Formats: sequence, structure tokens, C-alpha cells
Amino acid sequence: MTTISGPQTLLVTSTVSTLEKCKSIYEMRQIHAHMIKTNLVNHTFTVGKLITLGSLSGLSGGLDYALSVFSQIRNPNASIFFALIKGFSDSSNPLQSIILYAHMLSCLKELNGIEFSLPSVLKACGKSRSFEEGRQVHAQILKTHFRFDPFVSNSVIRMYEEIGEIEFARRVFDKMFERDVISWNSMITGYLRAGEIELARGLFNKTPKRDVVTYNAMIDGYGKCGKCGLAEEVFRMMSDKDVVSWTSMMSAYVLDHRPRQALDLFREMLSLGVRPDAAALVSVLSAIGDLGFVEEGKWIHTYISANKITLSPGFIASALIDMYSKCGHIENAYHVFRCVSHRKSIGDWNSLISGLATHGLGQEALEIFLDMERMEIEPDEITFLGLLSACSHRGMVDEGLYCFKIMQEKYNIVPKIQHYGCMVDLYGRAGLLEDALGVIQTMPMEADVLAWKAILSASTKHGNVTIGENAAFRVMDLAPEDSSCYVLLSNIYAKARRWDDVAKVRLMMKQRGVRKIPGCSSILVNGKVHEFLVRKEMDVRNNSEVLSKIEEMASRLKLEGYEPDLTQVLLEIEEEGKGSSLCHHSEKMALAFGLVNIRNSAPIHIVKNLRICCDCHSFIKLVSRVYSRRIVVRDQNRFHHFEDGSCSCKGYW
Repeated sequence: MTTISGPQTLLVTSTVSTLEKCKSIYEMRQIHAHMIKTNLVNHTFTVGKLITLGSLSGLSGGLDYALSVFSQIRNPNASIFFALIKGFSDSSNPLQSIILYAHMLSCLKELNGIEFSLPSVLKACGKSRSFEEGRQVHAQILKTHFRFDPFVSNSVIRMYEEIGEIEFARRVFDKMFERDVISWNSMITGYLRAGEIELARGLFNKTPKRDVVTYNAMIDGYGKCGKCGLAEEVFRMMSDKDVVSWTSMMSAYVLDHRPRQALDLFREMLSLGVRPDAAALVSVLSAIGDLGFVEEGKWIHTYISANKITLSPGFIASALIDMYSKCGHIENAYHVFRCVSHRKSIGDWNSLISGLATHGLGQEALEIFLDMERMEIEPDEITFLGLLSACSHRGMVDEGLYCFKIMQEKYNIVPKIQHYGCMVDLYGRAGLLEDALGVIQTMPMEADVLAWKAILSASTKHGNVTIGENAAFRVMDLAPEDSSCYVLLSNIYAKARRWDDVAKVRLMMKQRGVRKIPGCSSILVNGKVHEFLVRKEMDVRNNSEVLSKIEEMASRLKLEGYEPDLTQVLLEIEEEGKGSSLCHHSEKMALAFGLVNIRNSAPIHIVKNLRICCDCHSFIKLVSRVYSRRIVVRDQNRFHHFEDGSCSCKGYW
């Protein structure tokens, strides 16, 4: 490298200033060409700035371009190596960072300056799970004075944790000459990620100085491990809570299937003047989507607009689309999507496709996909999960096969077990059970619980006892505590009037301590969620009014030709008792409550935790015509929009 001085100093200053303003790879190339013409390409400082720009600015294609410039340098210094090592450690190709670090050690005569690259190469070892290389870097550190640096030691701890070697991380932690709060937080986080709850709590109790991150790590870790109660305990211990603390606790509630508590916590956070960030908004929108009632979601949407929170960064737009879809308001989801669809954010497109799938709008989902292709937005594996699900819910077998084909042949996406599960479901729902089994037999991995449950569900729907029995026992082997497989098998036997086998299944459940999940339907009226459980006392005061309404509906529908589908009563009871049993299904009680308490012009929204039965489906379809009401039911699998005597599912669910 040459040193430039005198008149060319101004040229160096001007070039560096221009580099700092560079905003695209095109501009970077132009500046590089100018440097070649003016011989600045041989000036260490200037070429170092060029490589740093490409490595660390985030310019599309900049990192690879920086590497190509680097390959032309004869004697790069430590700072140039650092820029590239850090850039690749943060990229999808962290192995290149390790290669560059090894190259640096062989090139430099002195090791001055390599300490700046140590955290980055350790991060690269963790990301790429390069255990042996990580140990070599660690061994090198132990031979130098860098072993006294807590920043470097903390990087070693995180590296071992990323690789999954928690015991190695603890050894480093125990031998540290000086531990700062980051050391304690890193070790606690590592234990939580490894599922070592007790060890994490023990370390938390010994931490000499806790900061917000310490508490956040415990709350987040407990939440992800399903220990919501313990997360709540730590959260309430905090005297000063930041927005991350509130968000972590909300996420813990959502993961624990307690969306109402998450929403209440969000309101409490606002009342204390804590401004939510994008993560907090995404978390509360997820909770509202789980609840299934749009009023709260509209309130959050209004809050976002009133506070001029842009939908562009993060995942707020995707979360809004997802929330509206899960609450049965696909039109609102479309509206949000249209506001942001000009952006090439794959998450927004995937959210809408998935939402359309749950509403049974398969053709519309395919049209959105075609729009993606026209806008040259590259689909990913989640896109195809949504598409395959959309085809399955609509009975579009040929279209589903086409999507599965182009996913592999056009977009080079290797199907995962979830994609094969969708194909099993696609065939199964269509009654093509042998084809569904064929997918399981030819897929390159063992079928999981969901795949066999799809076979079992399809067998129940289409009355195939033999295939259903086999699938049920496969599910029981894989997930013996899952009550749904026992219930579905019992239903298959009941429909075949094999009552002895029904009794055997129930005895098996009793012996294994498996409890059936009771049918529960919810409805929101005047800001309050009312729940109705099968064979349980209703949580409303006017029970007699609801029961009276059910009798009235049954009478009016009978005049229209309605006859209860007694095959849906899967108990061996007298015929006259079966009609009464059907009348008290939870969705019928919720519907009666809605007819009594919701004004005629407003649609009735019901959320059910299980799949809607055929009798309730026929019943609600007829109610929508006789009472001139629009009724939306979200069951375990999808949405049913009832209006004027028809359902959006077209009888295919």
C-alpha cells in the first residue's frame, strides 16, 4: 500500500466523505471506479473505508462486493479484517467469518487489534454451531491477556450457549476473573434456553446486581418454558419495569393461552404511561386474535393510527392482518393489506394468505399468490403452508398438487414435515384416504402426530373404521396424553354403533388419566365475554331466557323442515334423549344468548374450541335464514360465515 500526502490529501478527504454518504451498491461501484482511476485503491485508509462500507452498512450486495475488493489487497490490516469478519458474522454466511479470522492470523505479523474481531468470530462459531473452531478460538484467548477481558469472556459464554454446550459455558463463567451484569445475564439466559429452570433461578437468586435485562431474561425464559406463574412472580418483583418487561409478560400470557390477561396487562401498561413498542403491539394483537373478538382489535388499531405509529417497521401490519383474520373480519384484513402491499414484505402477504385459508377462500388465496409473483416477491416455505392449507379447506386437490410441485421445482423449497402434513390433510378431507396414506408412506421423514391426526379426522368424517383405528393408535403412541385421538376413535365406533368398543376407549382414557376437553363456545356482548360449556351451568343470569330461546328456535326451525341429526349424538342413550342433548351443544347456547342480547343489525360472532358438529352446522345455517341474521362461527379449524341459509364453507369442513 502507498501513502498519499500533499495535494492528494484533499482527494482522500473528499472520497471518504462521499463514501460516508453512499446509499446503494451502484454508488459504491462508482466510487470504487473513481478510486482505481486516481490510485486511491492503493491507499490503506481509503480502501479500508470502502470495505467497511460494504461490510457494515447493510447495503444489498455490499458484503460480497467488499470481499471481492478485499481479495485484491496485498497486505490488509487488522481493521480491514475486522470489518469483514463482523459483517459475515451478522450475515447468513457466518462460516466465512471464521475463514477470514484464520486468514488474518496467518497474515498479520503482530496480533495487535485482533481483540476487536474476537467477539464477532465467536458469534460466527455459535451461529454456525462450529464447536471445534470455537474451542480453538477459546484456547487462543486463554493463552493471551484477552482472557482477563470480561467482554471477550462473555462472548465465549454466548458462543458455547449457541452451540448447546451449556456446561462449557458454565465453566467459563466460573473461571472468570471479573463478572459484570452481562456475564450473569448471559449465563441465566443460557440456562433458560436449555430448559434448566432451577439452575437459572438459582443463579438469578445469587446475582449481586440485577438490572432490567436480568428480570426480562427470567420473565421471557419462564414464559417460553410454560412457567407463566413463575414469570408473573418475577414480573411483580420488579420496581422499575421497561416496555420489554411488559411485553415479555404479555408474551408469557399468550403462550400460556391466557389472552385476556395479556390484554388486561396491556391496558395496565398504558395506564402507567409506558409507551408500547412494535413488539408489545404485536404481542397484544396476537392475544386479541386468540380471543377472536374484533372490538378490542379495532381499539388497538385506532391507538396505532392516533399515535401515528407507522405500519412499515417490524411486524405490526402482519399482526393486524392476522388479528382481523382470526377475528372473522377478513375485509378489514384486506384493508390493512392494501395499505402496505406495495412493500415487498413477505410477512404481510403470508398473513393474508393464511387468513384467507382459515376462511375457506382458497381461490382468493391463489390470486394473492399470483399477485406476489407479478410483483416478483419471492415466496417462502410459510407462503406454501398457507396455500396448501387454503386448497385443503376448499377441496381444491388439483390446485394443491400444483402448489406442492412448483414449491419444489420453481422455487427450490424443500418440503418440511408441515408441508407433507398439509398434503395428507388435502387428500384426507377430499375422501382420498389411500392417497393420504400414500403421502405418509413416501415422505422422507417419519410422520408426526399432526399427519396421523389428519388421517384420523378424515376417517371419522368419511366413516372408514379400519384406517381410522390404525391412525388413532399411531397418534396414541406418539402423544398418549392427547385426548382428541381417543375422542375421534370413540366417535368412529359410535357412528358404527360399536358401543362395546366405545366403552373400551373410555376405559382406556380413564386408566391413562386422559380427560376429554369439554366443548366451549364464547360470545362477546357489551364488552364482556360469556362462555358456554356442554353440560355446565351457564355463566349468565338469565338462563331461563336462553333456554327459552333455544326451544323457540327449535320450534321455528322444525316448521321449516329441520330434523335433529341424531347420528351426532355419540352416546348410547334413548332416542328421545338425543334431541335434548343436541339442543344443549355450546354453540347453540351461545347463539341463543346472542339472539337475545345483540341488536338485529349486528352480526353474531361465536368462537368454539372444538370442531362444529354437523347438526349444529345445519341448525345455525337455517337460523341465519329464519331470523335474517349474519352469524360467524370460528371453530377449531376454520371460519363459517352463515347468511341467508348458506355457509361459506359450502358444506366442506
